[in-house]
Amino acid sequence: MKTLKVSIVTPDGPVYSSNVEMVSTKAKSGEMGILPGHIPTVAPLEIGAVRLKDGGNTELVAVSGGFLEVRPQEVTILAQTAETAAGIDIDRAREAKIRAEQRIESKLDDIDQKRAELALRRAINRINVYERRF
Repeated sequence: MKTLKVSIVTPDGPVYSSNVEMVSTKAKSGEMGILPGHIPTVAPLEIGAVRLKDGGNTELVAVSGGFLEVRPQEVTILAQTAETAAGIDIDRAREAKIRAEQRIESKLDDIDQKRAELALRRAINRINVYERRF
């Protein structure tokens, strides 16, 4: 079966690099599924999971926004942050979720409220990716 070369990169360096049969992720415009031969595309990403399918195996990577660039045989994801499911510190993610919920409940000003909501979404995403890793 044909494959795509996938690279997920953050400002701190590469997080994932492999050949897979399919990539699916959540762009700002909606869910995207990418197979070999896909038309060239650039899309901004939402906070969410990148699903990388190869045969019967699916790997998950939690990303916190960024951009997706698709070429016919290659996908590059430039993410603000990214963590493989195996690399997520679940205790840290759960603590971040609690802190974000406490900030939201404390009725902060608009800017801090939005930051707390984004922090909560990132923490929930990391927890979900960790729990779905098998």
